[in-house]
Amino acid sequence: MSRDRRSFLRTSALVATGGVATLAGCSSDATDSPPTLPSEPDYGGWFDGVENDEGTRDYTGQGEVTVEVGVPAGDGTDFAFGPPAIAVSPVTTVRWEWTGEGGSHDVVAADGSFRSPWHHEAGATFSHQFEETGLVRYYCEAHRELGMRGAVYVTRQ
Repeated sequence: MSRDRRSFLRTSALVATGGVATLAGCSSDATDSPPTLPSEPDYGGWFDGVENDEGTRDYTGQGEVTVEVGVPAGDGTDFAFGPPAIAVSPVTTVRWEWTGEGGSHDVVAADGSFRSPWHHEAGATFSHQFEETGLVRYYCEAHRELGMRGAVYVTRQ
């Protein structure tokens, strides 16, 4: 399913449940999920086949951001990053934390700028500080073709 189609379906579902969400909004806890960027970077098809992609989460202005490794992918597997697409400011540290689900995973930058060790145990972490603006795509080497891909968009927004 294309990114635009998923966005349309998600928006339709939100509109359809707007009344319920409005009533529930007053009593809900704060969420850890920031809003998505108003306009998406050009990922060049990188997220085609990534079932849990819901847009680029905006973490700009935060010093450290955590991405979970081995989250539900939407297809019955735990071969996903959560969230898969994030936006951060320069000099932000991204910390990947393993959930212990989906077997062993690693985190490999497509441009070769970083590579984590393989982990399977919950709580294992790997960190990388992003200094320069730009787009860094990454993946799990074993599950890349199954949609376990992510990206960090470093921007001065």
